[in-house]
Amino acid sequence: MEKYAWTATIKDGTLEEYRRRHDAIWPEMVEVLKQAGICNYTIWQTGNRLFGYYECEKGIDFAAKTQAQSEVVKRWDAYMKDILLMETDPVTGAQPMLTKVFELD
Repeated sequence: MEKYAWTATIKDGTLEEYRRRHDAIWPEMVEVLKQAGICNYTIWQTGNRLFGYYECEKGIDFAAKTQAQSEVVKRWDAYMKDILLMETDPVTGAQPMLTKVFELD
C-alpha cells in the first residue's frame, strides 16, 4: 500500500472554523476519498501548521486522478480556500508529496 503525506497552513484566526468544517465533512466528500482508495487518513495540527497522512489502497496515482476529476473535491477546495493556505503541484493539482526519510515498521 502506498503512503501519502502533505502539509498546509491554517490562516491566522481560523483554526476553530477549520475544525468545525472537518467535524461536519460532507458525506459525498468522504465517498470520493473512499472511491479513490484512500484509507487511514489522519490530519494533525500544531499551531497553524497541518500535517496530513493517508494510505492509498489503489495507489497514489489513482487517488490523485480520482480527486482531480471530482467536482466534489473542487467544491471542497473552494470551500476551504478562505481558511487554508496550500501549496499545489502544477501537474497534479494536489499537495506536493513529501519525501520519506525514515520508516519504522
